[in-house]
Amino acid sequence: MTDCIIIAGADMDTSAYCTADFKDKFIICADRGVSHAKALGIGPNLIVGDFDSLGYVPQADCEVLKFKPEKDDIDLMIALKEAIQRGFKDISVYASLGGRLDHTFAAIQSLSYTLDHGVKARLVSDTDTAELFDAGKYFFERKDGFSLSLFSFGESVSDLSIKGTKYDAENISLSCSFPLGVSNKITSDKAEITFESGRLLVITSRL
Repeated sequence: MTDCIIIAGADMDTSAYCTADFKDKFIICADRGVSHAKALGIGPNLIVGDFDSLGYVPQADCEVLKFKPEKDDIDLMIALKEAIQRGFKDISVYASLGGRLDHTFAAIQSLSYTLDHGVKARLVSDTDTAELFDAGKYFFERKDGFSLSLFSFGESVSDLSIKGTKYDAENISLSCSFPLGVSNKITSDKAEITFESGRLLVITSRL
């Protein structure tokens, strides 16, 4: 269960959420995420960034960490590192999908960083989610009106089996050079996905 929420700086339809969605979570805002938090009527616990997107250094009743624009880490990565350092193990990241393609791809890459550090993270919007998994067995609940797409995040995912979907599969491989797993649908209450090696990127998208 999510114990930390990061609000990043991409566009966010704040009308799709309510304050209760963020209740009892540690809230980190990354740069322009401050404006989303304000629109949602929630107060962050930590604000980080170079604030080039926000345009000013926020004054808030919480810790604010300001960085120079000339830095190696994007603001989202700074927020993730702070969350990991503070001991959070399950993180949901909002306002990181859509907008500039380079930032979206960087956000997806950041999922690999969190997984390397034993932390589960997911990217969330009102239309899409993205999660990264190491080898194992996982279950995904059906969401009507959403697709289920699977991608190899690395060279290949091997011995992949999919059950409970429109297109089930048994012991197949996914490679990073061919998008075989796009736009499946969960037809049972839950889909079961197992694989033996590699890293699997799972994306759900509103149809």
